[in-house]
Amino acid sequence: MTIQTLSSDKLYRASELNGLPEDCKSTKNLTPLDEIVGQERAQKAVEFAMSIKEKGYNIYAIGRNGLGKRTMVLRYLNRHDPNGNGNPLYDWCYVANFDETRSPKVLKLPAGSGHAFKKDIEKLMTRLVKALPLAFDNEMYYSRSEKLKNQLTDKQESALLTLTKEAKEHSVSLSVTTTGEYQLVALNGEEPHTEETFAKLTDKEQAAFENTINELERQLRDIVRQLTELEEEFSDKIQKLNEEVALDVVSHFIKALKEEYKPLPEVIAYLKAMQADILENLDIFLEESEEQVALAYAALDKKMPRRYQVNVLVSQDGSKFPIVVEESPNYHSIFGYVENATYKGTVFTDFSLIRPGSLHRANGGVLLMDAVKVLERPYVWDGLKRALRSRKLSVSSLEKEVTLSGTISLDPEPIPLTVKLILFGDYQTYQLLQHYDPEFSELFRVTADFEDEMNRTDESEAQYAKFISSIVNDNKMLHCDRKAIGRIVEYSSRQADDQNKLSLHSADIANLLRESNYVAKSSNATMIRANHVELALSNQEMRVSRLKDHVMQTFTNGTTLIDTVGEVIGQVNGLSVISTSDYQFGSPNRITATTSYGEGGVFDIERSVDLGGRIHSKGVMILSAYLASVFGRNKRIPLTTHLTFEQSYGGVDGDSASMAELCAIVSAFSQMPIRQDVAITGSMNQFGAAQPIGGVNEKIEGFFDVCAIKGRTPGQGVIIPKSNVHNLMLRKDVVDAVDKGDFNIWAISHVTEAIEILMGQAAGLAGLDGIYPVDSVLGQAQLKLNALR
Repeated sequence: MTIQTLSSDKLYRASELNGLPEDCKSTKNLTPLDEIVGQERAQKAVEFAMSIKEKGYNIYAIGRNGLGKRTMVLRYLNRHDPNGNGNPLYDWCYVANFDETRSPKVLKLPAGSGHAFKKDIEKLMTRLVKALPLAFDNEMYYSRSEKLKNQLTDKQESALLTLTKEAKEHSVSLSVTTTGEYQLVALNGEEPHTEETFAKLTDKEQAAFENTINELERQLRDIVRQLTELEEEFSDKIQKLNEEVALDVVSHFIKALKEEYKPLPEVIAYLKAMQADILENLDIFLEESEEQVALAYAALDKKMPRRYQVNVLVSQDGSKFPIVVEESPNYHSIFGYVENATYKGTVFTDFSLIRPGSLHRANGGVLLMDAVKVLERPYVWDGLKRALRSRKLSVSSLEKEVTLSGTISLDPEPIPLTVKLILFGDYQTYQLLQHYDPEFSELFRVTADFEDEMNRTDESEAQYAKFISSIVNDNKMLHCDRKAIGRIVEYSSRQADDQNKLSLHSADIANLLRESNYVAKSSNATMIRANHVELALSNQEMRVSRLKDHVMQTFTNGTTLIDTVGEVIGQVNGLSVISTSDYQFGSPNRITATTSYGEGGVFDIERSVDLGGRIHSKGVMILSAYLASVFGRNKRIPLTTHLTFEQSYGGVDGDSASMAELCAIVSAFSQMPIRQDVAITGSMNQFGAAQPIGGVNEKIEGFFDVCAIKGRTPGQGVIIPKSNVHNLMLRKDVVDAVDKGDFNIWAISHVTEAIEILMGQAAGLAGLDGIYPVDSVLGQAQLKLNALR
């Protein structure tokens, strides 16, 4: 037999750490890596997007969970100053719009000066609240207002005096009643006429009195109008006086602020508007209307009117680039919201109750979010697109978005938005967005595609060791010695299912280090050693391998039928992988083929009962094509074959059993038995060439474990495709068994080699006439078929 088994050195690639200096004994001697290992492509994409300030260059970071996408991006942003080209940062404040209270105004202030401006205004208000009442409570003000009041009184008395004299000349008295009304009464000498005395007058005298009184009433009405005008004039003069007095006070205090904020025209305009508004609303400061004043000051810690507050929405550190991670991206947490306040049963809202969202805080910087979480929340995705398109950030209530009318009556002025959005998500979410949202590719023009694995070289192993050092240092763990580093590198290679690759799933490595650190500390060790890593891996497997133990128990008690010794016709041991959410393991499956006289078809029982998947069905069709090319070139095959996975009730998919199935069929055709101490895995093409399959390590280990249960014999082993040899990173006990000759692994490149190993006889090569040698397996099968024909 010419097919050689694999030597033990081909089954596992140990890590020698040749890229590290010989004097490097542990991670203590290694400089921690300041970036995520092996993600140069993604890092360049982030660098490119961050350097372009135009609209639409937001980033979608693709990769499965645990690759360290967020860690890499945050490390890059914290290490490099993305604001190196000097984009200015601002503080954003909301202040009252005195012309239209429903639309608060935005003030843009230099970064870090928002709170200082707020304190300046609070200081101003504190002074005005004290100074304004005092300005109206002094002799100078009283004398000026008294003078105006006396002028009014003189004019009123003068106007009434003339009418009183004229009335007296016509024997009519002008008096004021207790209710303040004017009354004209006819006089009888010095006394007013009574009803009796007036009745005794002649009609002519009565008529003369009535005409006189009517004329006087007309004149009185004119005078009353004049008095009203005089009072209005007096009110205006008092108002003017009050404004003059107040202006002296306000302008004195506000002058310093105007000087301080002279370079900011928006602030100067606001201060002017505020000054004018204070003069119009002096009653708030003078406490003339208690209810109105109470509401004006309601629910505030400081004694100052609400309308003159400054609501600092965002205060930036001028030297620090804003980087915001939003863990819970609901509508309010991203776009901000407007609160309601209640005072004595009255619900009200104003600009001071506007609260910021993460987009406000990230303005001028970067906002990082999880794509799936964003898409799960209603209205958030549309709101984000709207903000990115318009480059404006509006604080609009969710009620307004959802219904035709909202309960919040404010419509704040939008804030200009300059932000980079970085979404983290998997490839499926990315495809869905690309397919269903035409705006997605316009707004997210940069894709940062994270690698799952990297090439394993001496240099990359050294880099990986530094990456391990960075995790150890970041989490303040015990340091790893050189052998522990090597064992973790080997584990990473096993995770990548390739001797020549390293897994970049940093979460797995971090978890293993944490658990190894726990094991080392539990045993009072001063350093993490290789045996601690082994124990951590063993504990890890024990926690998740319940299903594997259950399956292996079925081989122990004979519930699952399997033979690991002897020979049987039409029966072969195939290999499959069973997966749970966080663990996978291999298990052998008995595959059987039976034949009956028929039309030459292969009847796949799994497919017929809907237990076989599409890939499995394709594999069966390919082996049928190969069978037809071998035995049915000139005449139809006179046998129908029935093929099945024994004791398989959960469904079968994948084509990794197609070589095993072909061997079972050839055995059934030739009536030559198959070795039961050998299992086989591998896919094949229409020409019989062996193709690589997945889960090769788990499959070999699964059969190795079953052989241990059923009883070890020297000839046992597994056949795999040659193209899978580089995937081998087998358990130590399997490697040791191969090294001792207790277990065998054959790597083949064609299905005929598998036939040769399993049936102990050459498969045979067809001559020019298509006839196979009689002493070959295929020759025996051909003889049997020809006899049937």
